[in-house]
Amino acid sequence: MKKYISIDIGGTAIKYGLIDCDANILEKYEIDTNAQKGGDHILNEVIKIVENFVKENQNDQLMGVCISTAGVVDTKKGSIYHASDLIPNYIGINFKKTIEEKFSLPCQVENDVNCAGFAEYESGAGKDSKVCLTLTIGTGIGGCGIIDGEIIHGANGSAFEVGYMNIKGDKFERLGSAKTLVEKVAKEKNQDLSLWNGKKVFENAKKGDEICIRAIDEMCDVLGLGIANLSYMLNPDTVVLGGGIMAQEEYLKEKIEGKLSEYLEERFYKNISIKFAKHKNSAGMLGAYYNFREIEEK
Repeated sequence: MKKYISIDIGGTAIKYGLIDCDANILEKYEIDTNAQKGGDHILNEVIKIVENFVKENQNDQLMGVCISTAGVVDTKKGSIYHASDLIPNYIGINFKKTIEEKFSLPCQVENDVNCAGFAEYESGAGKDSKVCLTLTIGTGIGGCGIIDGEIIHGANGSAFEVGYMNIKGDKFERLGSAKTLVEKVAKEKNQDLSLWNGKKVFENAKKGDEICIRAIDEMCDVLGLGIANLSYMLNPDTVVLGGGIMAQEEYLKEKIEGKLSEYLEERFYKNISIKFAKHKNSAGMLGAYYNFREIEEK
């Protein structure tokens, strides 16, 4: 049986497992990233994961290693081009070279938001779209643009770093992220931040809490404006919204669509479908798998 090792490296957790030729996740596990230990630690964790799968699947045909990771990725080299300080000494870590030399298995590496977007495009909320924009709203805001099945990488892999986009005198992610939503509510209520999270904000909003309702409305206003600006540039037919907070689809969809209609000319707005991500926590692994097959099996 043909299997693919897929590894999704995030700032908090490394999700990994085996995927078959039909994109079924056969096994899935999770360990702490321990990002503060740095790039070499993460590389060694990846080596251990691959090593264990190679030992345990000697009767199967392992087709390769598919990696999704935080940071800007040099997709040709399979290395980290740029990374935040959350993972010290991550820049320059070369997963592709290390894996291929050590295990004689092909390896492809892609940015985690691009992987999430590609998973949604291939088999999720963005399936059958021609031009798909995916945004992940969490601690920050990440973006992925896909046209006719091709991820837009830009000159050095940094395309759609949308969180840095200037909007309303600040950065998009500083105004529109889930992190900012929670911080805003805690500050307005003069309470410790540890008492609040996204789920609690929405629970209280549904009970009529005016501070929570206003904070969510302000977030939706920022998201609507950000999506409008990106839509003028990319002209997507589908916008997919992901991240834990987007589980609140029933509460958010109408609000975001309403704000988008205010900021976007009708000829653009009438051709855009706002959808919510389908693959949730499996998006990184699935996207890494789809990316691997797109490159290796053309």
